[in-house]
Amino acid sequence: MSATGRREVGLRVIVTADDFGLALPVNEAIEIAYRDGVLTSASLMVAEGAAGDAVDRARRLPGLAVGLHVTVVDGRTILPRAQLSRLVDRSGRLSDRLVLAGVRYFFSPMARRQLRAEVRAQFEAFRATGLPLDHVDAHRHMHLHPTVLGAILAVAREFNVRAVRVPYEPLRAAGVASGGPLTRLWARLAAASRAAGLVPWLALVRWRLHRAGIRYNTDVRGLAATGRMTEQTVLRLVATLGRGTTEFFFHPATATPFAGTLPQPIANHVAELDALVSARVRGALESSGARRVAFRDLD
Repeated sequence: MSATGRREVGLRVIVTADDFGLALPVNEAIEIAYRDGVLTSASLMVAEGAAGDAVDRARRLPGLAVGLHVTVVDGRTILPRAQLSRLVDRSGRLSDRLVLAGVRYFFSPMARRQLRAEVRAQFEAFRATGLPLDHVDAHRHMHLHPTVLGAILAVAREFNVRAVRVPYEPLRAAGVASGGPLTRLWARLAAASRAAGLVPWLALVRWRLHRAGIRYNTDVRGLAATGRMTEQTVLRLVATLGRGTTEFFFHPATATPFAGTLPQPIANHVAELDALVSARVRGALESSGARRVAFRDLD
């Protein structure tokens, strides 16, 4: 069901690459995946070092739908460290300890004020690019946190937020990643446990988005298989599609050397790029009857 209350008809697939702007190899992969593969959208990290390069590429690719990858953990900030004393470490970087950050955002009034200021600054930075805002999601899915989502919704009307990712992955999509029977069984058990814990949070997210008139996807693929979205895994995930709008999200990169590190081993990122440009993946999506769209196409 879409946020407008109308039942979605047919099968639609959004294919997104996260971390646009994180590093040049990521940006290169996203451009390749859009030009030569099945990618339809990307989520931009506006505070990272390669954000300017990402924006330049997006301007050359007007058909690529670009959203804001709100970053409140494990990344850089727009505002200076002096204004974010409760959010960043001595180097000015956001904490990569998600639970600790979530507790701080919920219980500390100062942290909440600083969080809202940084979220607004990231929206302002995205608007300054001149790119149309296709959607909003958050790094490490932190918009599931009610305080983070509240900070996003507080500026949603001002910045014309029309769609937000809901990171719900059905159990039928769990355990399809490459690996032996024990690996897939463990993935299913982990997914079941994660789903049980997320049910109330996901319901709250959908309710708040619906109340705000913001659209969202039916489900996702790539949550349980994050970092392992290989061609084989994606082909298995395509076979789990149901009706509605499913977002496949990836973290591709090229093997181009650069002065920095990526979240996964480079081989994993390259494998995800290979999946995005795979003729077999394109063929499987076409055979499924899915229409590739972006969030801007949601009813």
